Amino acid sequence: MTPIQAPKGTFDILPPDAERRSILESHARRILGAAGYQRIETPAFEATELFARGVGEATDIVQKEMYTFDDGGGRSLTLRPEGTAPVCRAYVEHGMHKLPQPVKFWYQSSFFRAEAPQRGRYRQFWQIGAEAIGAAGPAADAELIVLLAELLEAMLVKGLRLRIASLGNPETRARYREQLTAYLRAHEDALSLDVRGRIDLNPLRAFDATDPGTRAVMQDAPKLLDALTPEDAEHFAEVRGLLDVAGLRYEIDPTLVRGLDYYTRTVFEFTSDALGAQSGVGGGGRYDRLIEQLGGPPTPGSGWAAGVERILLAGASPPVAPDPVDLFVALVRRGSTSATAAGDGAATRAAFLLAHEARRAGLSAQLELADRSLKGQLKQADRLGARYVAIVNDETQASLKDMAGGEQADVPIPTVIPTILRGSRLV
Repeated sequence: MTPIQAPKGTFDILPPDAERRSILESHARRILGAAGYQRIETPAFEATELFARGVGEATDIVQKEMYTFDDGGGRSLTLRPEGTAPVCRAYVEHGMHKLPQPVKFWYQSSFFRAEAPQRGRYRQFWQIGAEAIGAAGPAADAELIVLLAELLEAMLVKGLRLRIASLGNPETRARYREQLTAYLRAHEDALSLDVRGRIDLNPLRAFDATDPGTRAVMQDAPKLLDALTPEDAEHFAEVRGLLDVAGLRYEIDPTLVRGLDYYTRTVFEFTSDALGAQSGVGGGGRYDRLIEQLGGPPTPGSGWAAGVERILLAGASPPVAPDPVDLFVALVRRGSTSATAAGDGAATRAAFLLAHEARRAGLSAQLELADRSLKGQLKQADRLGARYVAIVNDETQASLKDMAGGEQADVPIPTVIPTILRGSRLV
């Protein structure tokens, strides 16, 4: 029978990778928590309308990348393709505008997009993200950028580059969009079929094109940075000034666009030279009208998301120390092929209880479960790096061995845990 494999574009998180993800999570909790960001998690699926209204019906995500289904009751649901809209929905639903502002969140969750799988891009993937809702000033943008930089540096991500730009306000962008659309129409013959097909739908995405002909056309295209209002230009200048104060290097990229419609003013992206073509590690920006689009009061916001898989691909792999094992509880066989054979039941219960009570006392304790020989059990304890091995002889006695020093002594079972906690010598 052919073994069943995971669906294309998905992957299993095996123990070694889980350890690195735990390290990332601990760095996020430390770095973001110190700045006042609190953990939030939203449902894996949401009403489809949330993403159509919030992310934008003209985006690639909504047009062709969402996993949408009927829940059996006539409601259209979608596996979340991104994290900002769900967090903003939770902000509105739970009346968080009544709290002292800004309200700051971070999350580490799985997301889903029907993309062509490739290195660093999967159909089920994980992102870590942060959102500051209720702060309109450039300091919020700069803080978020600096925090993401700190997180990527903590994960030893190689070849980092930061690009920043401003999209201005929606009215400015609408006027610019008309100008850009006219320019693309004038050069339509040199554009790729994909770009031509969405000139009216989403002309700004032409800046993301990889087709050589399109890229040549876009070199002379009008730039949104040149069309900013004085207020938006001042906001962008202050963000840059704060990044300068923090000593964070960046490049101004007037062609930088994000694949989501809700962005206003500041946008940014971190890339890594270690990732090749799919170089984006994380990015985000300001979304001052998203809360209102979702039915809430006018509320500014800013945030980012970074791909967990891409961070791990681009980051160095420091050795992960195994979890410490304070005690390995072994069982002595009594001339039987099974340690739990008749006559050994009392010893088995005593060993089980010893491991249980050791964990309740705060020790890391593992119990022999594979029915090995005593020699095999000691070898396993050594592989685990156990500090002590308690070889249970019967319901009252154990032979306690210090694996580092080699000392071994017969002791009553009730004294095993106190001996380990005190670090007492066995001889």
